[in-house]
Amino acid sequence: MGILDKFNDVSRGVSEKTKNISEGNNLKRKILYEEERIVEIFTDIGKKYYKNPNEDPAALKVLCDDIDTRRRRIKKMRYELNQIRGYKECPKCGAEVNDRFQFCGRCGARLPDMDDDDFMSLEPNDYYTESSNNFFNADSNKNY
Repeated sequence: MGILDKFNDVSRGVSEKTKNISEGNNLKRKILYEEERIVEIFTDIGKKYYKNPNEDPAALKVLCDDIDTRRRRIKKMRYELNQIRGYKECPKCGAEVNDRFQFCGRCGARLPDMDDDDFMSLEPNDYYTESSNNFFNADSNKNY
């Protein structure tokens, strides 16, 4: 292998890494947008209910469905972002596991795969967003 071949291999590697960084940054930006929009929709729900607590629940259901759609998008984009980084995140313990594995090395849980039938299902309490600092955590028992 000549020096030009080695140079071409190195430049391809750098080009691939640059592409992955760019794709990762685009996904992060899209995730942040969806998270911010979810917070805005929660605010809209609160305002609508505050102004008219007896309003038809179907009007609020449309907003709730929009939140669920955005949550599914975020879940898919996070999975894609982790694929670019070369790992999967364990749904049970949160460990970062090499994407070649199907089970978590820490707790033994099965790792998610986008081809799974239930991949797009939502956890009951994962509707909060990272940007909201877990403000919407369903398990919160704080008295205000």
